[in-house]
Amino acid sequence: MQLDSIDTALQALKKGESIIVVDDENRENEGDLVAVTEWMNDNTVNFMATYGKGLICAPISNAIAEKLDLNPMVTHNSDVYGTQFTVSVDHIQTTTGISADERTMTARALIDEQATGSDFNKPGHLFPLIAQDNGVLSRRGHTEASVDLAKLTGAKPAALICEIMDEDGTMAKGASLEAFKETHGLVMISIEDLEKYRKSSISKLDAKAKVKMPTEYGNFDMYGFTTDNSEEDIVVIANGDINKTENVRIHSACLTGDIFHSQRCDCGEQLAASMKYIAEHGGMILYLPQEGRGIGLINKLKAYELIEQGYDTVSANIALGFEEDLRDYQNAAQILKYFGVDSVNLLSNNPKKFESLESYGIHIAKRIELIVPTNAYNQDYMDTKKEKMGHLI
Repeated sequence: MQLDSIDTALQALKKGESIIVVDDENRENEGDLVAVTEWMNDNTVNFMATYGKGLICAPISNAIAEKLDLNPMVTHNSDVYGTQFTVSVDHIQTTTGISADERTMTARALIDEQATGSDFNKPGHLFPLIAQDNGVLSRRGHTEASVDLAKLTGAKPAALICEIMDEDGTMAKGASLEAFKETHGLVMISIEDLEKYRKSSISKLDAKAKVKMPTEYGNFDMYGFTTDNSEEDIVVIANGDINKTENVRIHSACLTGDIFHSQRCDCGEQLAASMKYIAEHGGMILYLPQEGRGIGLINKLKAYELIEQGYDTVSANIALGFEEDLRDYQNAAQILKYFGVDSVNLLSNNPKKFESLESYGIHIAKRIELIVPTNAYNQDYMDTKKEKMGHLI
């Protein structure tokens, strides 16, 4: 099958064109038409309905789904591929909602910054799908691929997709997809190539310094790293010989908790517990500049303002226009590989951290639970991490 480059696909999407995205032969083994919602043209839905002929769906980020109160279509998802359908929607200004123009209106409303859940009738004729946060590095599906492509074009994380069917109603594959590509003059890429593209966009990592660092918990070696994807430096502290399988804590910087010992979170306590553990058992702590789960210090303080008004830590981030967790652990994986570590005993309660590291080639040998005392100020925060973010606490 003759495939185009990811860069060629991104250029086509930015022009408002639809492209073909094929998945693995051992998965659905299908091709979908994909368009980025922000760039799509007025004829996109009609083209998909006329020539694709499959179900037109609207992959979106989890943040958009939460902002618009788009709940799962079913309580227990038994789909063999785990596709995360939400309840279907029509924009309230549509009539039947099924025409190409009205589905276009609904799709564009999904990315309207002013839109709320009350702007949509449910059920409807457009089917939103929720993409996993780390895209094709977490799940190699068309949902994640289309949202990844949207992000790579600089657009909001939303797209339209439609399966391509043959004239006889079966799913187009192989030679049929190539013929479809030629007939309509479309770009065609694979999810496998998109995954490689994302993994190849690895930042440049430089080790700049190594010093001895005595602390109240014990003596450590401290390393300083710079990367070309962040203006902030990364610090690693290590105790003992570094092995291929290592005890590791990946800690996101928290000025309020780590430095000022704020009781609004458990970050300072987790860092202290990790240092004690590493001092006793050996291992490493990677200290990443990911304040406020990646939104930055000032935005974290703004989120605190919203929390004081009744929001929780997740809904506050979403109200500010962010996803619940913007952190990525690519740099952490690179640093581990720099030290020759390819397997970790991870001190963490966050399942997404495990998933992200494994997507970058780091094996999770064991989880070491990190339980610290709660207090009257952070109990709601801890409950939200458990109930909304799936933390194992």
